[in-house]
Amino acid sequence: MKKIYLILTVFSLVLTSCDFDKGFEEMNVNPRAAAQLDVNNKFASVFLRTSGGRYENWRTSLIYSSNIIQHFSSTATYWTGNFYTLNQAYSTSLFDRAYPEQVKEIEDIIFQLTNDGVSDTQMGVARIWRAFIFHRLTDLYGDIPYSEAGKGYIDGILTPAYDSQESIYLDMLSEIEGGIAQLGANTLGSSDLIFQGDVDKWRKFGNSLMLRLAMRLTKADPTTAQAWAQKAISGGTMSSNDDIAFIQHTNGPAGINRNGHGEVFDADGNFRISKFFMDFLKNGNDPRTSIIAARRSDKSTDPADLFGMPNGLTGGALEEKYGNTSDYYAEPNRNVFAGFDTPMVFQTYAEVEFLKAEAAHRGWHTGDVKTHYNNGVKAAMQMLSALYTNASAISDAQVSDYLAANPLDVASPMEMIHTQYWVATLFNEYEAFANWRRTGFPTLQPFGGEAVYPGNETNGEIPRRMIYPFSEESTNPENYAAAINRQGPNNLTTRVWWDK
Repeated sequence: MKKIYLILTVFSLVLTSCDFDKGFEEMNVNPRAAAQLDVNNKFASVFLRTSGGRYENWRTSLIYSSNIIQHFSSTATYWTGNFYTLNQAYSTSLFDRAYPEQVKEIEDIIFQLTNDGVSDTQMGVARIWRAFIFHRLTDLYGDIPYSEAGKGYIDGILTPAYDSQESIYLDMLSEIEGGIAQLGANTLGSSDLIFQGDVDKWRKFGNSLMLRLAMRLTKADPTTAQAWAQKAISGGTMSSNDDIAFIQHTNGPAGINRNGHGEVFDADGNFRISKFFMDFLKNGNDPRTSIIAARRSDKSTDPADLFGMPNGLTGGALEEKYGNTSDYYAEPNRNVFAGFDTPMVFQTYAEVEFLKAEAAHRGWHTGDVKTHYNNGVKAAMQMLSALYTNASAISDAQVSDYLAANPLDVASPMEMIHTQYWVATLFNEYEAFANWRRTGFPTLQPFGGEAVYPGNETNGEIPRRMIYPFSEESTNPENYAAAINRQGPNNLTTRVWWDK
């Protein structure tokens, strides 16, 4: 089990010298203060910042992404992703938090390592993690500040350029490749909250992340996608659930050490399992059903008691049409997912196997499509008890029974592969949203097939991105305008480059 070490830093006041200070400079230096913080402490901080707090996990992850992708539903109208309405602060929350925290910290780490002449494992991990941070940002927002981002203190760049998503993706893939090549001996120590210093797992994660990014390009640039996917697979990706990239959070102190989704459960009881999601689980007799869901009213996990809530309906509309209040419907199982100390998952072995199944289907990989698909389903089912303390274990026999009853259509496997990917990315909502936009699976209907919600911002279309903060138009006007001119209007339906 992973441990999180709380990193406490003390910043000393730096005094400027004047002419009358000459000869007294040494008196202005605290001999007990470090000239620079230990870079390993900074790694621990940036990992936790990337996991995120309640603010962005509530707003961009759950309120928007999870409802758009129909994992969850809510009758509360401030859950704007369920109604395709716009709350600028909610949509921009990851952008607002990532740049001053995640981006600034990883750029500071790379700057310090460069100045110290460090080019081994620490730099390799930093480059891989930098790519992870930026790929989530660009997937949600499209063209973003990238090459000049996070360098206000380093280079004095206060209005960074927005790079095109195409150039960002090509650079991220190159950075991951370069970072993997630099991995050597473990030098992170206890600050490695992801893999506890296991460099082999960092190498597998780097190649797995490379595969994720490569497959993201299948619509926009299939030639580049194929080349990088083959490179990632040949380099060695995750090979079991032991390789999952995640942080095991702790129950306090509040804020950075707690799981951000767990903090949302503590603050908001309005979200339920979507009807579309629940119907998929129950129609396939999925053994995950009783782990994922529990009835709101009496906490029953018997599938016979579990019903998903339709998307796109307010409380009054729901009761008028179906005769039920929201408490009738199942919610995410709090006994499994609601703890402050639950893990935050970044990428899983199951996802990797599904991507390999797709690559094999495309003829980009010599592996067997069905074998990779079956491996992915098994991993996705059995990782729940591996990750979550209170999740029941799913046996090999249960997995086999499920696969026998729900065999892969090998002639046309994409829908089944990526519907299972969608199930496997529950609570990894940024990734679920991105993969749906790329593949079109699962096949979602706007508002879950309910009537178009009046006053929505999208003409009834399912949103395709999050928006830039409105403040960018005034604080970084020239670069913002260039991004809008290149990408399209700053709204929820403008498609990012790889989604066109």
